Amino acid sequence: MGHTRNSIIINAPYNLVFDVSNNIERWTELFGKEYVKAEVLSHEGNEITFRLTDDEEKSWVSKRWLHKEQNYAYASRHDPMFPFKYMKIIWLYHESDEGVLMTWIQEFEMDPDFTKFNDEQIEGFINEHSQHNMKIFKDVIEKEAEELVTKD
Repeated sequence: MGHTRNSIIINAPYNLVFDVSNNIERWTELFGKEYVKAEVLSHEGNEITFRLTDDEEKSWVSKRWLHKEQNYAYASRHDPMFPFKYMKIIWLYHESDEGVLMTWIQEFEMDPDFTKFNDEQIEGFINEHSQHNMKIFKDVIEKEAEELVTKD
């Protein structure tokens, strides 16, 4: 089983951090070049079903449950699962004097038929991408927070 945990502090109001980071349509911007398409398929209550397409034109459908009042979002990959046996993701948000500590935790297991990389190698890829992507989230959200302050 693979496990990753990465965090970053974003100096912006909680509502802005949560809303922007969970705006699926903006993930093509927020995840750099990782996703070429991010499409919301349905949005009912706090549940969002969406399709992501990566830079190799591979797509999958995931579900995400937003729990803004409890400071977290939970996601699960659904179809196709391959190359994973399962992929579960939780994003935690903790308000502090420095800003919002955003933490991404991923639990996964690779499908036994996927032999290109093992769990440890995938952990390395996910950690590297998460740290890079979190910096983009930070830059974009902090810039938006700054623009909101200058408008007032």
